[in-house]
Parts: sequence; structure tokens; C-alpha cells
Amino acid sequence: MQPKILIIEDETDINHLLAEILAAEGCQTLSAFSGTEALLLLDRESPDLILLDLMLPGLSGEILLGIMREERHLSIPVLILSAKGALHDKVSLLKTGADDYITKPFEPEEVAARVHAALRRSGSAPKQPDFLSYQNIKLYPESRKVTVCGTEIFLTVHEYALLLLFLQAPDKVYSRESLYELVWQNGYYGENNTVNVHVSNLRKKLRDADNSGQEYIRTVYGIGFRLR
Repeated sequence: MQPKILIIEDETDINHLLAEILAAEGCQTLSAFSGTEALLLLDRESPDLILLDLMLPGLSGEILLGIMREERHLSIPVLILSAKGALHDKVSLLKTGADDYITKPFEPEEVAARVHAALRRSGSAPKQPDFLSYQNIKLYPESRKVTVCGTEIFLTVHEYALLLLFLQAPDKVYSRESLYELVWQNGYYGENNTVNVHVSNLRKKLRDADNSGQEYIRTVYGIGFRLR
């Protein structure tokens, strides 16, 4: 069953972008563009999670969060979306009842990861597939096993993390910056060759394990990498 996510965001483009990100993650979405509209939706809908912007017309996100927690006693996980990145803002909202905090501008991968983490904590996450596959590659998340043409190959921690990202979104082009931030969880400053080296090693292992010598990872010049 698809988790139902309520997106409360007054900027239409951002609301639609979030809906696209979550739809690609197997979620059903509802959209509200003001605090008042959100309260009306909550009268007739029971979402599994809420993405809440703070700067809303009418009722602000802070007030809406207080109403949901103190007046309606809703225990639905709430993830805050805000350009306010100061520690005291985050701490205040977490104390008010927010479950997590995403700072704008955000990366789609971060939104997806935080939503899935919150759904897992609440017991509403969709069942994960037993394996991910792409052509002759199979990756088994539970055991972290990877096979090519039925033969197991052995990857480093970072090579495995890179392949997992590629398999989760086979049509997506990942920039070097996004790969570095997602896999190494650190800031990317442009001159580090780490991503290129690890992608090259992963590419070679996949190619060598395929009887046809097929290339699985393509370089998109000036941007980054994607599966072929």
C-alpha cells in the first residue's frame, strides 16, 4: 500500500516538485497551499506523513504545527521545510512536535531519504523489494549482495553505495557533487577526484563480471554519471 503524504507548501512550483519526488518514491500525495486548506484536508484525510512549510499565508507553519499537536492531538510525523537554518529554529520546532527538519534549498535525494526514514520510524514505510535489478545486475539490500550474470561480485562500501543509488534511479544523471554528498556525506569542493576513482573502479568490476564486457555506467560529460 502506498504511503499517503500531505504536502503543505504555498509555492506552486515547490509543491509540485515535492509531489514528483515522492511519486517517484512510490508515495501517494495530497497538496495544500495554505494552513487553512491543510486543516480542511485533515478533516477528511489521514495522511501517513506531512511535509510542512513554515511561511504559509494565513496560518503559519509554526501555528499549524501547534494546532495539530496540541488541539487535534495528531501523531502524524511532520517534516518541516524551511529556509531558516539556525540551530535555535530547528530546536524550537522539534520541541513543538516536528519530527525532522529539511533546510531549503533541498536536494531531492535528501527529501526522499528523510521521508523514508520517518515512515520507517512510524511503521508506515512501503515494503522494500527483495532485490533491485538492471539488465544483468542484481543487488540484494538485506544481504548487501551484488551479482552480475548470476556471479557474485565484491564491492567496497562506497562502490556498493554508488551502485545502490544508480539502481534506485536508473534514468537519473547524478552530478559528482550530489554523489559525493550522498555517499561520503561531506561537502564537495570540486577538486576532489574521489568520485571519479570510485565510479571508475565500480565500472570496471561490473564490466569484468559480464561475459559480454558490457559497460553499465556512462559518463555524461560536464554533468556526472548515470546507468546506460
